[in-house]
Amino acid sequence: MKDARYMPLKWLFGALSRLPFRVLYMLSDVLFVLLYYIARYRRKVVEDNVNGSFPDRTSKERHRIVRRFYRNLSDYFFETIKLNHVGDEEIRSRMRFEGMEVVDRLFAQGRSVTAYFSHCGNWEWVTSITLWSRFRCNEDVYFCQVYRPLTNDFFDRYFLHLRSRFHSISFKKKTVFRDLLMLHRDGKPSITGFMSDQKPSHGDPVHVVRFLNRPTAVITGTETLSRRLGNAVVYLDMHKESRGHYKVVVRLMSEDVSVLPEYALTDRYVSLLQQTINRNPAIWLWSHKRWKHPVTYRDETPS
Repeated sequence: MKDARYMPLKWLFGALSRLPFRVLYMLSDVLFVLLYYIARYRRKVVEDNVNGSFPDRTSKERHRIVRRFYRNLSDYFFETIKLNHVGDEEIRSRMRFEGMEVVDRLFAQGRSVTAYFSHCGNWEWVTSITLWSRFRCNEDVYFCQVYRPLTNDFFDRYFLHLRSRFHSISFKKKTVFRDLLMLHRDGKPSITGFMSDQKPSHGDPVHVVRFLNRPTAVITGTETLSRRLGNAVVYLDMHKESRGHYKVVVRLMSEDVSVLPEYALTDRYVSLLQQTINRNPAIWLWSHKRWKHPVTYRDETPS
């Protein structure tokens, strides 16, 4: 009975996923009007975040970033639904990867890889990375991503299905170290994507950096896990080339994290992410309450 309540929604999503992109983008234009002008979905959060991050830009420029963000958010919604019914060749034409030879070289050496990523562009499409590796058909090489289970069972299962469309595996955040340790002990190389651009979870170690013009507590668990597993580390640099067309450049951050000082990898990630955002601010997820609890450089815990 609980699942039956969501059957109409499941049918709707299924029908939408079969529509061509040109029709989906027409619907996205309508959704933009609803989100931006009528519902004003988190408008104050978005505007405060953008204004605080770019004080040197004119009010007109910041307003343009906000509007473009909502257009991108609307596109993200329909592009994500389209994952349920899109072919390999079409997604390859719309989400390109450059630099995958770096990952394939590490796989050939039996190495595992940590991939730093963020909520930029359409992050759900990045699961198509499997289509760009020459190890995609190797059953001993794993393509993974970390996720936090959603409280709604229907949407949790729905997103897990979408994220497995190109044969990648989702690991829960709470158990990801154990899961990757098992692969490591079995000698099975993997690449695992970590979305590391939100605020740290309660109780996590706090490392404060200057990010987007203000002190910011950042996630350090990705670096800690990479050190403990001996993973090489890359950054997935998202570019939006045009509507519905993205490019991810795989940038090698370190092949041996053990030689780096503590938090050097985290600092490098923050620097690269800031470059990505400054290049095209509208593609980042500005509706997240990133600075809800301000910190200072002298703080060891959020205020």
